[in-house]
Amino acid sequence: MAHWQCIQGCGACCQLNPSDRPDLADYLTPDELAHYLSLVGEDGWCINYDHEQRRCKIYETRPDFCRVQPDTFSRMFGIDPAELDEFAIDCCEQQIAGVYGNQSAELDRFIATVDPDPET
Repeated sequence: MAHWQCIQGCGACCQLNPSDRPDLADYLTPDELAHYLSLVGEDGWCINYDHEQRRCKIYETRPDFCRVQPDTFSRMFGIDPAELDEFAIDCCEQQIAGVYGNQSAELDRFIATVDPDPET
């Protein structure tokens, strides 16, 4: 069974361009939305994303809306904790494909990480 996990050296979720996420106000509180928008750099990437290292500079203290955890996804999207892995994997696959492409090394690595034995 596939289990969601973040992969190092990806950062696709740090591409925050609001035009790619027109429904932000549907799942973020007004304060969270303001915080989210304050993190968007001129290039659409989070201002805390280190492009050279390909990692979040504030990972340990990142906002709740950046965390893939049951309580956050339940509150924001109404996802039952039992469905978190499937939902998060689908979200990540879409985001990685949108940022890096359907045939990218990042997407291949993510899929291999979350489902190392797809035959089971």
